[in-house]
Formats: sequence, structure tokens, C-alpha cells
Amino acid sequence: MIYRFALALSSEREPMNQPESALRLIMKKRSAVLLLVFVIWTSPAGAQLDPRAATPPVAKKVAKELTLHDDVRVDNYFWLREKKNPDVIAYLEAENAYTAAVMKPTEKLQEKLYQEMLGHIKQTDLTVPYRKGDYTYYSRTEEGKQYPIHCRKENLPDAKEQITLDLNELAKGEKFLSLAVYLVSDDGNLLAYSTDVTGFRQYTLWIKDLRTGQLLPDRIDKVVTAAWAADNRTLFYTAEDAAKRSYRLYRHVFGSSSDDLVYEEKDELYRIFLSRSRDKAYLFLSSGSSITTEVRALPSATPKGEWKVILPREIDHKYEVEHRNGLFYLMTNKNSKNYRLVTAPVADPEPKNWKEIIPHRDKVLLEDVEIFALHAVIRELENGLPVLRIMDLESNQVRPVAFSEPVFSVFPENNPEFQTNQFRFRYQSLVTPESVFEMDLSNGERKLLKQTEVLGGYDPTRYTSERIMAVAADGVKIPISLVYKKGLRRDAGNPLLLYGYGSYGFSLPIVFNSSRLSLLDRGVVYAMAHIRGGKEMGELWHDQGKMLFKRNTFTDFIAAADHLVQQGYTTRDRLAIEGGSAGGLLIGAVLNFRPDLCKAAVLHVPFVDVINTMLDETLPLTVGEFLEWGNPKVKKEYDYMKSYCPYTNIAAKDYPAMLIRTSLNDSQVMYWEPAKYVAKMRTMRTDANPLLLKVNMAAGHGGASGRYDFLKEVAFAYAFVLTELGIPTELSGR
Repeated sequence: MIYRFALALSSEREPMNQPESALRLIMKKRSAVLLLVFVIWTSPAGAQLDPRAATPPVAKKVAKELTLHDDVRVDNYFWLREKKNPDVIAYLEAENAYTAAVMKPTEKLQEKLYQEMLGHIKQTDLTVPYRKGDYTYYSRTEEGKQYPIHCRKENLPDAKEQITLDLNELAKGEKFLSLAVYLVSDDGNLLAYSTDVTGFRQYTLWIKDLRTGQLLPDRIDKVVTAAWAADNRTLFYTAEDAAKRSYRLYRHVFGSSSDDLVYEEKDELYRIFLSRSRDKAYLFLSSGSSITTEVRALPSATPKGEWKVILPREIDHKYEVEHRNGLFYLMTNKNSKNYRLVTAPVADPEPKNWKEIIPHRDKVLLEDVEIFALHAVIRELENGLPVLRIMDLESNQVRPVAFSEPVFSVFPENNPEFQTNQFRFRYQSLVTPESVFEMDLSNGERKLLKQTEVLGGYDPTRYTSERIMAVAADGVKIPISLVYKKGLRRDAGNPLLLYGYGSYGFSLPIVFNSSRLSLLDRGVVYAMAHIRGGKEMGELWHDQGKMLFKRNTFTDFIAAADHLVQQGYTTRDRLAIEGGSAGGLLIGAVLNFRPDLCKAAVLHVPFVDVINTMLDETLPLTVGEFLEWGNPKVKKEYDYMKSYCPYTNIAAKDYPAMLIRTSLNDSQVMYWEPAKYVAKMRTMRTDANPLLLKVNMAAGHGGASGRYDFLKEVAFAYAFVLTELGIPTELSGR
């Protein structure tokens, strides 16, 4: 059941070249540029950040009056949307220069952090190989290369490696590269893959003949998802419209010059996604909004056949489908808020023919079900923690899989084979590195296949993880996950970094991150607030943090921060907060409500201009997200949105030190949102704390695509946090 993930990935706000005219415009302002250059080259290493060491850019004001519901808003920075305007690029470059000047004293620390992070990574490494058909597939990395190399071997003794796709070769001459689709036909001969070289998440699909290694002339733009039919010649794919909504299904036959339009989704609230059943018998086309789904099915052996609706769309009914032995397995929320599992005959899948396999439970969220020939692997959330269970599909007997750590995550690994008794999953925690296990579905026995090696003498026994509960203003208990170095003393003024998200029903996963060791070893406590808007505590947890209940997300986060201070984990002047995308909206709103909450804040690609973005239906995501944030054309929803919109509510008061990061080619949260936010904040705030905007001019929503470049971005943000929290830069961390 993979299309839920595809829907979430492409419909949420998440975690470039400079024109010559813009360069000329910057040079005209040479006095400001020379000042910035002077500061960059003369600031002493190791000094504290001093925003007065350089003159911050001041964006020009061009008043634009916006009226809705008889309410007038004046936006002085609306013009920053003009991406092709040289003044816009000049302003962004000036912000980058100012940020570089202010951060100049941290350059040695940045390099030290980068080398530490790099020192924890096994740069030449191999993923756990998995079997699919006649081949075993894996990817590997090589020291000094930014991207993975995808490979396979025939399932024969002494088989030689075949490189199916070397992303380093594809990235030559590019500033960015992202791989999305990677699908091999059933016979192993053809590889369909898609790449993006701008960061805008607009992918071009290619087909490679793996027998010859030749790239075929077939090229298809704006592809979102794809699936092979059983004939090894027909590829179905979904394409996006101008607003990046996946809305059309096409049938492409290998070598053909034109493709057949099979289906078009007319309702702008819905997006379509392709998947294929694990037994390869069916292709599924899921058409979904955030509250409703409708799935069509096609036998994969008849690619020119009719796609039939399994259950017609019904508002507030969401379901997912798998197939086994002539039955559809439906994970459905019909009369079951937290989902249940039923079977239905393929010939007549109406509810009257359903047979319940897993019942609904009020306090347990059924997250996912993996269907195999003889077993089902069930993933659930209970009390905010993952639960893994194995079901024998002949007897319906269920066996739980036990884990011992207080907080952890479990996710399925690559499991493409249907006829198997082996299931692979990834386990990790805040102190245990990602570990790939293989479990025998017949008896539950498991063995560790690989644990990600953390170099540099990492010892997990030196760290402690725990989960505590804060109490929100309305009495609801908010889970907080923590990790820190052993020996922590309460009421010792520990530095702490608190992360939050709380949107789209996305539950914060508990993952190990070797880069985080550079914080923990310097005495920083790392915390995650599992606030409403996610699904940690079930579907109602999401409902209570969206639409006209969205403010719960912000007050939950504030309650979590206050609780950490009250319990002595940190103090107000040693607390930093962080969030990205919709989590950036969270941080922006929290800072308006409680600017005294923390010492520093980091906002990654923040969705901060909520009203203006939700009024622009030409932008990616907007229409589909009316069901998450509301539609400002509805007065009640406009008024509520206006009450928390970070950009709208910037006021003349003191704010903490802030680092805001964005990318010029971001398609999820357009660059102008954080740019406008910073421009307005500069004119309104009354403090002298650092306010920095860092723009990646050659990337998208996720930042740099190369693994080394990405580590440098992490080191930059960590250097900002460590400096603002007053941690001496000379500390080795050991």
C-alpha cells in the first residue's frame, strides 16, 4: 500500500542561476557590497555573531493593497514574487552576502562540524541487497562522490555487477539532481526512471535498455508516478498540470511516438497516483484528496483493458487496496476513524460483501498492512509508538513483534516478492543506528542483516533517550521524545534544541542521525514535540490540529517548550526551536505568540505567508490544501487563518535570533514567502538579534541534493544554533 506515501510526499509542504542583469544591479550598489566583502574578510574567527558587523539589506517597499471580506491588508513586499525581476535576485544575493558576513566568525566551527559529521559516515558503503525476479538489486556509494550508484546482479553464482544507473554520471554539469521513479520491467530488461535537475520537483521520465545500456528515445516530462504492465512493453504514468497536480493517467507503449490518455481527474481537490499489487496481478490508480479516496483497478496482464472503480468516492471515506487470491484487501476508515482491514471479492467489492480481518479500535491507529502470499505484516500506532504484528492469513492468528527502547521507529524495507516467508524492516531509535532486520513470518524469528556503521567510535550506551508528557492548555497530554548524553543534570542550564512539525497528519518519525552527535556531544539536549496536527495519537490527533483547530498545534508546541524549561531540561536563554516547511509556519506562529519562548529559532523553507498563498489557486498545493488549512475565500476561515498567519502578524516587538533558510527553486513553499517574511521582520522587530536569510540558489524544497553539500548546510545551521546558545566553539565534543 504505497500510494498513501506518494500522496503525502507530493502534497505537503515539508522534513539557479543568477541573471547577468541582476549581477550588474548588485555592482551598481558597490558601496554596500564592498562593506560586506570587507566584513567577510576581516571578522576574527571565533567571535560571537554580531548582526551590526554589516549593513543588512533593506528591500524596497511597493505597497500592494489586498481587500477581502471588507478587510484591507497592505503587502509592501508582494513584488518579491517576480522571480525574473533582476531586483529580486539582487535582493536575495544581498541577503546571502549579509548572512555570510554575520556568520564569518563561525566558519572554523562550520568546517569542524562538517568534518565531524563526515567522520561518522562510512563514505564507501553498500545497501542491503534485495531479490526481485531474476536479479538482486542494491545501491552503493563511493568516497568523494555525491550520489548513489544503483546496481544489480543476476541470481547466479559468481554473477558480475551491472550498474543500472550511476547518478554521479547523470549529475555531471548539473547543480542539482533528484531521482524519483526507479522501476524495472518484470522481465528485467527495461528501466524506467525519472530525474529532476532544478529542485522544482518536476521530473522527466526516461527508459533505459538494461541489456545494451542504451538510453532509449522515449522521454516524458512532468511525470509523477509510474508502473509497468505485465507485458514488459506498456508503462502507465501520471502527469501533473501547471499547478503540479497529478491529474492525468497515460498509457505509453515501448517505442511509440504518442501516448494514450486513459483518465483525467477533473476535481482539483484530488490527485492521482499509480501503484501495483505485490503479487503483480493488478495495477491501482488512487484518486485522492486529504479526506477522500477512490481507487480504480486494472489486471496488469491486460494493459488495454478497462480500469474499474473498486468503491466510488464517498466524502470522508478513505481506503487503500491490495490483492491476494482473488480478494481485495481494503484498509478503510468507513465507520472506523482509525481504520480497519477487510477483504472483498474482486467481482463485487461492495461493503455488503466485506469480511472484517482487523477491527477498528479507538486508541490504535492502523497505519499500514503489507500483504504476502501467506501472511500480513501490520503496522500500527498506539500511545504514540509504533506496533508491528504478523498475521497468518489462513488462521488469522496474530503475533506481536516486541521492541524494548522507549522511543523508536519501524518501517518496511524493500519487500518486492509476494511468495516469501521473509519480511525485512528497518528499525532505529534516537540512539540506535538504522538497522535492517529479516524476520521469518512463520515463527517471528529475526536476524540483523546490517546496522549502519557509525565511524569515530560511536557508543550508544553513552546516550539516553526517553519520552515525557507535557500538558496542553486544554489538558491534553503532548508526547515529547528526548535524547541527550548520559550524565545530564537537571537545572544546569542545558542547551536544548526543540523540533516540531504538526501538519497533514504526518507523525514525526523517531530516527537516528549521526550528524546530531555534534550537538549531543556538546551537551545539547535534542527534543521532538509530537503536537496535534500529526497522527501520533490517532486520526483525531490530526483533526484537532487542522482547519479551525490549527491553533492547537502552536499552543501544544509552546506547552512542550514551557514544560522542558519547568522540568529543568533547559532554560529559556538556552533554548532553540526549529521547524521546516509547515513546521516553519509552526515556528513563525509561535514566535508571534511567544517571542520570549526561546533564545534562537531556525526556520527551514517556512510556509509563513499563509493567506496570500492560500488565495492563489495557480500555485502548487493550494486547492488540495483547502481541506488542511481552510479556504480564505470563506470569511470564517479567513478570519481564523489571519489570527495566526506568521507574515501577517509580525509586530513591533523583540524577537529571538533567527536563521531562515530557503531555495530559489522550491515548488512546495515558494522562495518569496521566507524572503517577504525577513524583509518585513527587518522593518518591524525592535531587537538587535541576528536575523539571517540564507538562499540556496540552485536547489528546491529539500535543500542541496548531494550528500556532501547537504552536510555543509546542516553544519551551517548547527553553527548558528551552537553560537547563539553560547556553546564555546573550541569544544571538541569528546
